[in-house]
Amino acid sequence: MALVELSVVEQRYRAVLAVLAGATVTEVAASLGVSRQTVSGWKSRYEASGLAGLADRSHRPASCPHQASAEVEAAVCELRRKHPKWGPRRIAHVLERSGTVTPVPSRMTVYRILVRHGLVEPGVRRRKRSDYKRWQRDRPMQLWQMDIVGGVMLVNPVTGELTEAKVVTGVDDHSRYCVIASVVERATGRAVCSAFVRALQAFGVPEEVLTDNGKQFTDRFGQGGEVLFDRICRENGIAHRLTQPASPTTTGKVERFHQTLRRELLDDCGAFENIEQAQAALDAWVEEYNSDRPHQALDMQSPGDRFTPVAEQEREVLGLKIPGVLALVPQQRTSPADPDLELAGAEASEVPAALPEVPAAVQVNEGGPVEFERVVPASGNLQVAGKQFWLGPTRSGLTVTFWADTSVIHLLIAGARIKTVRSHLSVADLGRLAARGGRPAGPVPLPGGDGAAFEVDRVVNNSGLVALGGHQVLAAEILGGRQVGIRVDGETLSFFDLSSRQLLRVRPNPLTSEEVRRLRGLRPAGPPPRPGVEPVRVQRRVSAVGTVMVCRQVVSLGRPYAGQTVTVHVSDATISVELDGQVRVIRRTTDVPIRNVKANKPHGAPYVV
Repeated sequence: MALVELSVVEQRYRAVLAVLAGATVTEVAASLGVSRQTVSGWKSRYEASGLAGLADRSHRPASCPHQASAEVEAAVCELRRKHPKWGPRRIAHVLERSGTVTPVPSRMTVYRILVRHGLVEPGVRRRKRSDYKRWQRDRPMQLWQMDIVGGVMLVNPVTGELTEAKVVTGVDDHSRYCVIASVVERATGRAVCSAFVRALQAFGVPEEVLTDNGKQFTDRFGQGGEVLFDRICRENGIAHRLTQPASPTTTGKVERFHQTLRRELLDDCGAFENIEQAQAALDAWVEEYNSDRPHQALDMQSPGDRFTPVAEQEREVLGLKIPGVLALVPQQRTSPADPDLELAGAEASEVPAALPEVPAAVQVNEGGPVEFERVVPASGNLQVAGKQFWLGPTRSGLTVTFWADTSVIHLLIAGARIKTVRSHLSVADLGRLAARGGRPAGPVPLPGGDGAAFEVDRVVNNSGLVALGGHQVLAAEILGGRQVGIRVDGETLSFFDLSSRQLLRVRPNPLTSEEVRRLRGLRPAGPPPRPGVEPVRVQRRVSAVGTVMVCRQVVSLGRPYAGQTVTVHVSDATISVELDGQVRVIRRTTDVPIRNVKANKPHGAPYVV
């Protein structure tokens, strides 16, 4: 570069000397292939500055009228150095709110100032993803998002050993207001529920709570029972919603809160000596986050500007139901001497000497009806005691209440009955379900004949559909061509046999109250239909030794029938087998319910499509 620069300056110098020696500017310019004005400019610069005037000059303008003033640049740089985590938009907002500089710089102006002074590294602009489905509740206290985050380090002042504590977090979906921020030694189910209950006492009961599938929140991928968090939600009328597996963006607001918490507090705070010190630092940061810190997703409002808790008088009217195992002390902490105490937050001296024992199982009458809860898995196919209940992926994550006895099973969601089926449960099955979180059942969730329900008669078409009020409602394909009665009651449609009033199917009700009143042939409902008690028809394939297995009872039919498929009618007292046009009746010796209706495919036989 130095050689090139020297040759350019030398060329210009020789051109100037030629003009000074008597050559015309036009002749010199023509010999060099440049304009006359260029040669004249070289001559003027040489006369003014000598040989240095012939060097290349910057094309940068001497001034920039629209550039930010020195006062603005100084204010921007001062805020950035004082708050290294603040970005251009935050700095611009603070300058506008403080009124210290005029005019207020834009976000891009602040960014260019920071780049010019080396306070940020210019990065490649990332393209925003468009496949996210953005959503937000319309008002506060409609939905809380909850999660657990680590990163709080505790140091033992004696040994210097480091341990990691967890933070139970929760934010309001509409306002991003932090409603839960509790440091716990271990994120157990009891510690999470204790933090949740304290938030309910402080702000009121939200309509819904959204969590991931952590075992502190649900037993969705375990036995499917009810954990303590589910129980608190159920007893306080809170709809507990779960995310799909491996879908962290569903709880994106609380995950984004975690990122802010790490960047602005946990990354730079160091280790704490105890939980109390960590909680105090977290409380101070949350207070600033809720009240003063502007939030970009809220048009630079603070979360406190958009959050309104439930009024205290409404909290007293509604009442907060806390399970007995949590109604002890607002904050408790696990004692090293008793690892079974999993309440987080208080000194060991605050834990009562004797905690109330939680019963292992609720006692129910033998053979009596039982109620219990299960969470619908992602597949929508819920399994209870060996039988599958199809509820569909759209109901994934919802809690279903089962009302069950030995004759019928009712399924309810949020108090509305969505399905009724014949029970496959034995007395022993009901006992096991009661031991796994069940409870004595309340009244049968079938509508009473008080005139609030209505009935119509319709013929099911060959596709199993019935036309009701402009809707095509699926009854069952097996009912095609049959005239049935339909009981319209709130959320359900009950299809029943007209002669025996035997319940055939239960479907969701798609009709509005106005559409129900306009139905042709509408009449007041009679007694509610009941499931039938006739024998259950199943099929079995006779084994090589001439036997079939029905309800774990071996029935011998003889070797001549080996390999044949026979029809079996199972009742409470007998097992009837159809053979060669005759019926052989055998006394039933077991009370095991029917698990399979169809016969097994013989080994090596092709599948029939």
